[in-house]
Amino acid sequence: MSSPTPELVLASTSAYRKLLLERLQLPFTTASPKVDEMPRAGESPRALAQRLATAKSEAVAQAHPNACVIGSDQVAECDDQILGKPGTVETAWAQLSICSGRIVNFHTAVRVTCQATGFSELHVDLTRVKFRVLESAEIERYVELDQPLDCAGSFRSEGLGITLFEHLECEDPTGLIGLPLIWVAGALRRCGLNSLTARPCP
Repeated sequence: MSSPTPELVLASTSAYRKLLLERLQLPFTTASPKVDEMPRAGESPRALAQRLATAKSEAVAQAHPNACVIGSDQVAECDDQILGKPGTVETAWAQLSICSGRIVNFHTAVRVTCQATGFSELHVDLTRVKFRVLESAEIERYVELDQPLDCAGSFRSEGLGITLFEHLECEDPTGLIGLPLIWVAGALRRCGLNSLTARPCP
């Protein structure tokens, strides 16, 4: 007798991650992990992303022990300075001014956990973005048009943000948006959820 297909839960309320996970056509629910995201003293951007992704998946797995839970976090850094979600137009302008002509690293960590089976895997996707030199008027106009106030690094690569780059280096372009689907799809298969054998979402 085959094992039942596990429930899938995304430990995030991010609209961007929800849209990305929908591409795998697996039914899932979302849950807020309620995790303190403040960095610790001396913590590297990569270590911060790993810790928060793990904390998010474990927090939601407590309430869904039989589910396959995805926790994710992304940390952007430029010259060892962490660039969080700007929240305001002024902060977005300041962040993009810092990024102008420089390389920004995006560490996107993902933890997939199932308490019932003991399944647990962690992955960190790295995307390196080289920004072109930006004029002040371009930054002002970009922020006005794309309103990237809830995006680490103050841009949306799936929107007009792509016009800010010289080039980028990555293994998975979805990692930059917030959820590296190539790795996630593989982890879900190992957890018992295969998009190509499961009944797709209506």
